[in-house]
Amino acid sequence: MIVAPSPVRCLGVDPGSLACGWAVVERFGSRMSLVEAGVIRNPRGADFDQRALRIHERLAEAIAAHQPGFMAVESPFVEKNAATALKLGQIRGGILLTAALHGLPVGDYNPMQVKKAVSGYGWADKHQVGKMVMTLLNLKEELPSDAADAAAVAIGHLLATRGLPKAPGRA
Repeated sequence: MIVAPSPVRCLGVDPGSLACGWAVVERFGSRMSLVEAGVIRNPRGADFDQRALRIHERLAEAIAAHQPGFMAVESPFVEKNAATALKLGQIRGGILLTAALHGLPVGDYNPMQVKKAVSGYGWADKHQVGKMVMTLLNLKEELPSDAADAAAVAIGHLLATRGLPKAPGRA
């Protein structure tokens, strides 16, 4: 008996406390399409705990609305500023908790892995990655930078796992 492939959705996240990109990408066979993407923006003056809560709430809304089977999160560059690295780590922890609360396996990818997955070149710049995201998802307009990065993370995960139920690294 031949079973037809079913679509698989991945929620890609590009963490940031002021601007957190997210994108739901669907893979059906060898084709990928963008379901929805956005940027969660927090005001500079907002308390850090409120920023983390807002990111959690918006990602939970995206999960409820689009029912992804996975989450893929970009790991940060090594920060020279310890306070910035700590804050980004706290945001990532909240994002990973959101995935766990919704039963989503998580793939964790460094920026070089993501760039290589979408462009074939690990040192591609943001513009090159954005253009490849447009091409791979057949988009007419470029996404905001943070949303394009999140879409690239989701694309990289879907290519790495081929939509299989177990995500590398964390599942």
